[in-house]
Amino acid sequence: MSKLDRLLKLVHALAEDAEGLTLDQMADRLEVNRRTAERMRNVIMMHFDLEPIVDGRIKRWRIVGRLGRMFTQPTAQELAAVQTEIDAQRKLGQHARADLLAGLLAKVRSAQDMQARTRIGPDLEALSRAQRTLISAGPGAPVPPETLEAVHTAISAGSTLEFDYRADGSKTAAWRRVIPYGVVHGPVSYLIGKIPRGSKPPVYYRLDRMENARPGNEPGVVPDDFDVDEFVHRSFGIYHDAEHDIVLRIKPAAAERARGWRFHPGQVRREDKDGSVVIEFRAGGLRELCDHLFCWGEHVEIIAPDVLREQMVESLTKALAAHQ
Repeated sequence: MSKLDRLLKLVHALAEDAEGLTLDQMADRLEVNRRTAERMRNVIMMHFDLEPIVDGRIKRWRIVGRLGRMFTQPTAQELAAVQTEIDAQRKLGQHARADLLAGLLAKVRSAQDMQARTRIGPDLEALSRAQRTLISAGPGAPVPPETLEAVHTAISAGSTLEFDYRADGSKTAAWRRVIPYGVVHGPVSYLIGKIPRGSKPPVYYRLDRMENARPGNEPGVVPDDFDVDEFVHRSFGIYHDAEHDIVLRIKPAAAERARGWRFHPGQVRREDKDGSVVIEFRAGGLRELCDHLFCWGEHVEIIAPDVLREQMVESLTKALAAHQ
């Protein structure tokens, strides 16, 4: 059954990707080796119109035309996953995001015929009732729907975004005009924005602190080489500062926990002979990293950089002073 499941996933991927997939991309999607992906491609070629696309020395494949209705029906598991995310966004107070997802779910459900809705209805109800997303303690800042709509409109139109912004610690809002580079969603959602014609790099703006957001009259073109993921990964948290090569050693008593923990998307993990785990990554945001390392207590050792160790000592000193 697992082989059939992987084969069907590949059928969907080859039909949905307009540019087609290479054998290596097929293998990555399915987490199999290249030879297995090649055999699966050959089976699919026997039953579908699989078109080869040659781009220089790179060869891709895609399924021509649309899949039949039987291949495009959503499953109860897929619909329940969307419903679970809707419920989580509502609990976080992010009703604007929840409404968008709920609208999508409603459209998908309405596109199903009565027979399909009846067939998966009981499973969808059971799965939706049984699944929840864990909401951890932390900040929560709902975004007004009109603000999110203005941001989406500016990005789609390729224009600047104008708004009145109340910065951290400020009692009054100041007018801003930025090029919207991207949006990062979470318990607190942020706009990545850059001031036009300025030399300063993009920075984060909290969406909940924006007032009177509206698309501007000036074009706001994002450079082709800007990558939202790469920008986010430059820092451990939200605050961007100088990047450092971070090296942490998690002692053997907490090594198992560290093996299942992601400190940073770009981290490299290696095992030491004594049973400890060494985590390496490059990022800024040392103060936020210090705050996180408190939860590891005596189980973490800061190997590098020195400035992180000094920041940790300073934070510990202030914490002790506050309790004296």
